[in-house]
Amino acid sequence: MPQMRPLDPAFPIDRQIALDAGPVVLVNLFTLDAADEPRFLKNWQDDAAFMKRQPGFISTQLHRAVGDNPTYLNYAVWESNAHFRAAFTHPEFRAKIADYPASAVASPHLFQKVAVPGICVA
Repeated sequence: MPQMRPLDPAFPIDRQIALDAGPVVLVNLFTLDAADEPRFLKNWQDDAAFMKRQPGFISTQLHRAVGDNPTYLNYAVWESNAHFRAAFTHPEFRAKIADYPASAVASPHLFQKVAVPGICVA
């Protein structure tokens, strides 16, 4: 099972999922040992396939850091926090995360778009 290291220790993912918001973007940073990279990728693919079937799921993307260290950034867009919460707390998903390599450290955090005039919309 991956270790959880919150991006914001004062407001970890278990507190974030309790809020009503939408749409939301999950950003998850993963670090792991190089030897565990193939297993991590297989586990992530299985999790992404599960999430893709869940109500409210919009999209996801996985990125690998440039360089030798296997650091990954995943983001997933959800219609609402309620949809994400249902998928994240689903017993099938919770069972799947136990399959991740022990070296994996996950740092999930939820975000919402921000409007910046002339640059981007909320």
